[in-house]
Amino acid sequence: DLRADQELIVYSHESIICGITSVALSRSGRLLLAGYDDFNCNIWDSLKAERVGILSGHDNRVSCLGVTADGMAVATGSWDSFLKVWN
Repeated sequence: DLRADQELIVYSHESIICGITSVALSRSGRLLLAGYDDFNCNIWDSLKAERVGILSGHDNRVSCLGVTADGMAVATGSWDSFLKVWN
């Protein structure tokens, strides 16, 4: 909570042991997307702090990501030199 200067929630999973390189929120704010050094993009339910999906397919770390304005697609960029669009 920015007003109280306190941590509200932690998004973690026992299988994730690498760093986060990028984050983005869905249009509604319900989904939090995070790019990782393990070549994946994890999708989190922002209210429950549960992982609800994994976008895998890159051959190197996900260095950036973005959500379209209409919330219908996600783009991930990676050090493998590919930009991928997911829907």
